[in-house]
Parts: sequence; C-alpha cells; structure tokens
Amino acid sequence: MTLTTQAPRTFMGVPFSQDPQGARAAILGVPFDCGIHPFRIGSRQGPDAIREESLLLRPFHPERGDINLIDALGLVDCGNVRLTPSRIKAAFEATERAALSIIDAGAIPMGFGGDGSISLPLVRAAGQRHPGMCVIHIDSHTDAYRPDPDHPLDPSTQYTFAALEQRVSTALSWHVGLRGTTMVGGVHDYGRELGYNLVTLRELLHRGPETVVAEIRAMIGQRPVYFSFDMDVFDPSCAPGVATPVWGGLSAREGLDLIRLFEGFNIVGADVNTVSPPHDLKGMTAFLAAAVTCEILLLLLPE
Repeated sequence: MTLTTQAPRTFMGVPFSQDPQGARAAILGVPFDCGIHPFRIGSRQGPDAIREESLLLRPFHPERGDINLIDALGLVDCGNVRLTPSRIKAAFEATERAALSIIDAGAIPMGFGGDGSISLPLVRAAGQRHPGMCVIHIDSHTDAYRPDPDHPLDPSTQYTFAALEQRVSTALSWHVGLRGTTMVGGVHDYGRELGYNLVTLRELLHRGPETVVAEIRAMIGQRPVYFSFDMDVFDPSCAPGVATPVWGGLSAREGLDLIRLFEGFNIVGADVNTVSPPHDLKGMTAFLAAAVTCEILLLLLPE
C-alpha cells in the first residue's frame, strides 16, 4: 500500500529530520510564550509562520560565491519542541534537552521563537557544551531586567538568569540596538550591574555599525558566541508582528546588513524570536524573520 502522506512544512523546504547527525546546522522551533502580555499574545505561533514565509526564499547566494546555503550546511529542520505554552519550567527543560541533542549530534541549533524567553533554555544548552560562551543579543530591550521574586521567569529576564546562572561570560557579552521606554526604572543600569556591555540604537547609528562590531570582535575574538536576534529591533513599519513594538527601529536593510558584519565570529548557537503572527500584516514580520535566519545561517558556514 502506498501512503499519500506529507512531511511537516520545513524551513525553505529542507529535509525534516529528528537526527541531525552530519548536519552543520539544524532548525529547532520553540512554539512557546509566557502569555503575560495584556493583549499581544501569539508568538507561540512564530516558528510555523517563519517556515511558511520561508518558501519565498531561494537557496543560492550570488553575492556569496553562488553558494547553495542548504547544501553547504547540510541544513535540516528538526521540527518543534513538544511543549505546552505557559508551563515555563517544563517547556524550558524540554527545549534545553532538544537543543542539547542537536549540539551533541555535531550541529548548531538555530532556534525559532516564541517570545524572547526561549533564548534561556537554548543558552543553557549551548553553555553546557561551550564553557566561557558569550552572547551577542540584538534587541531593542536588554531582557536583563531585575526579576520579580514571585514570577522570576518571563520575556524580560532570560539574560538576567543567563548571567546569574553563569551560563555566559557577561563581561564579553553585548546587548545591541537598545531603544524605547521601559516598565520600570534602572533597567540599563541593572544590565551593566550584571556585567553586560550595552549599546543603544542611537549609539550604534552614531558611531557606525562597522565601528561597534569591530570593537566587539576585538574583545571577543574566537570565543564561542550565542547569537540572539529579537525582531523588535526592527521598526514596526517593516516588522509590525512582534510582542513589544518600539518605533524608531532599524530598517530591513540596516538589520540585515548589521548581521553580515558578524561574519567570522565563532557562533555555536542562535535564535530568532518574538514573531507574533496574530499581530503581523500579511506575513511581513515572519518573512523578514526568515531572511534574518538566512543571514545568520550564512554566518555558520565553515571557513
């Protein structure tokens, strides 16, 4: 008997595999959000939305020597972590196990959120296998807020706990693109208290992205890096479907060009987060997130 079945939709149509052995990189969807925002809930739907819009992308890159990105990385899609959104502890444990299995198979996990909190279990996994790892976090927020004692884990504290648990070297880690208002005072000061380096969007554009990234490169060298990209660093005019939009952000071109400056860094894990399909406009944000993913994957090509 011949079964007329169809494999799950994957990023750019790459093979679906739960065994990434032999792959350089593997997609891992984390369909999770904490559900604490008063009205913009939905980034748990982000991974599948990014996959949907990724079908508009093509694998060959004429500007990069006509390389076929999918073939060069042996890219596979491991599907979504099986979890229940809002059950934070169980969801984080399941995500960490899934990421560890990818790392232990010799591949680099490329995570899809989900809200920004999904970075914590992914960082925990990568940090276990790469001691001394540092973080490059592109976002309009630090996500390193002082935690609420009653509800410490949420999308504003993942990098607080990455620091407190000593999963990363904060002195070598950077939050880049910060802008906008905050719910409480002292947020940037607390990030610096944790040891992080902070670069506001105004400073990034005033000094020039090339200068800022050159400074980061000089400090980090070839240490292992976890690269996290929150889609709200973009202006809502090009990325409206995010959990916490902030006006005055990067254009699509500026954001994609910024990623390219990190070529040559030793990236051991990455994620793209905060795509919220219920708040998106005709898939704009998910499509841009797919393009961001491609640029990050290009950073993972072996030299």
